Amino acid sequence: MRAQPAEGWYLDPYQIHHDRWMSAGLPTNLVRDGQKVSSDPPPDLPLPDVLVPAGSASPPDPSDLRRADEASSGQYDAYKAWCAAMSGFVGSS
Repeated sequence: MRAQPAEGWYLDPYQIHHDRWMSAGLPTNLVRDGQKVSSDPPPDLPLPDVLVPAGSASPPDPSDLRRADEASSGQYDAYKAWCAAMSGFVGSS
């Protein structure tokens, strides 16, 4: 059984845009970056052997993310102490 040629959104094999529409296994001008869809002709370069369907890539690991108002490993406290120490030098020249 022969595999079907790529049809639909795939990660841009040229890494110019996030996704590129493939039709009958060939890249088209239709590209998207986030929610923005636009037109950009594909470069005259060979396609890789494997095309990755859009949305099938592994999502980033969120375990290292934190909120901006959360302190991280004592660095925030050290920064606050440094700021307090430096505030005595402001305007003291």
